[in-house]
Amino acid sequence: MPLTNLTHIARSEGDPTIERKGPSSLTGADRLARALGWFSIGLGIAELVAPGRIARSLGLEDKEGLIRAYGARELASAVPTLSVDKPIGLAARIGGDALDLGTLATALRRDNPKRHNAAIATMLVAGITLLDIAAYSGVKAAHRRPPGSDKDYSDRSGLPRGAQVSRGLAREDFQIPPDYRAEGTVADALPAQVA
Repeated sequence: MPLTNLTHIARSEGDPTIERKGPSSLTGADRLARALGWFSIGLGIAELVAPGRIARSLGLEDKEGLIRAYGARELASAVPTLSVDKPIGLAARIGGDALDLGTLATALRRDNPKRHNAAIATMLVAGITLLDIAAYSGVKAAHRRPPGSDKDYSDRSGLPRGAQVSRGLAREDFQIPPDYRAEGTVADALPAQVA
């Protein structure tokens, strides 16, 4: 069932129905960044909840605390990756990938009986790193301002004839319209015109 059909449940009678959604303003890099952000959440939760199981499957039994810290890092990088600060989150993910690859390199030693698992994990992290780099460069390129778009308006005041000439103009021309004037005892206490 498409999501647009689910929205009809909460609509009041007489509200227009949604026939179809329009095109998305997200670029391919934005969608990739969003997918990587959700992947970070899933991986981060797994690393926080089951660091022992992950460590045992890679032959890193003494690294449970480190894997738990990596889980927290994954969750922390997911937040900006899913927000408008995608480049910050993706840069954090790329840095995290480098840490992951360094940690996995220690599991590739010959005396590790789970070296095969560590090699597979290393290849997967390397692939994810390439996706992170592609998303980062794509998001940066899609949201880059063209050269010269950062104009300097510091010399402008917003007053075309200058502040000195504009000072007091509103007061000089101000008159209370007749239909705004009050009648009665309060009106007698107020001036007819503001000076």
